[in-house]
Parts: sequence; structure tokens; C-alpha cells
Amino acid sequence: MKPSVGCGVHYVSYGTPAGEYKSECRAAVVTEVGAVWVPAGEEVPPGTPVSLAVLNPEGMFFNRGVMQHDGDVGHDHAGDEIPARSYPGGTWHWPERVE
Repeated sequence: MKPSVGCGVHYVSYGTPAGEYKSECRAAVVTEVGAVWVPAGEEVPPGTPVSLAVLNPEGMFFNRGVMQHDGDVGHDHAGDEIPARSYPGGTWHWPERVE
């Protein structure tokens, strides 16, 4: 699927270093496709960036140039695969299907 304006996606929050807030999925709406804001001197990341309106329990924020991440397979402390996917903070992905 390709993102388009108005699509509902999940944005992954960064969380805080001290752990007051953990990294987790937040509801977001695509507000722009293809536009990217990159600080001077940095390279544009691969893929199609989107701009998002992110909906948090504490309020909304707007983020430009957010890249999609398909998720990594997680591993537990023994190295065994965890069925749930792992997504890095600051990325978006399509919502998981719920039975």
C-alpha cells in the first residue's frame, strides 16, 4: 500500500530517556506525502517520507519527514524470536490487523 493524505497510520513515539514515557504506537493521520524537511548537511533518507498529525493522550503534534519502518523481528533475552514486531521511535507503520 502507498500512503495518501487522510490515511490512518501508527506513529511510534521515542519515549523518554529516564522512562517516564515509553516508546509506543500512537494514532496518526497522514497530512502530506513526499515532502521532507532535512536539516542542512544531512542526507534525505530512503523511502517516501510523510507528514503526520499525531494524536497523543496529552495532545497533538505535527511531524514532517517521517519515514516508514516495516518492523524488525524482536528477540527475548535468550535470543528466541518474539512474535510481535519491533519498531524504532520516530517512524510510522500500517496498523496491525486485529481479529
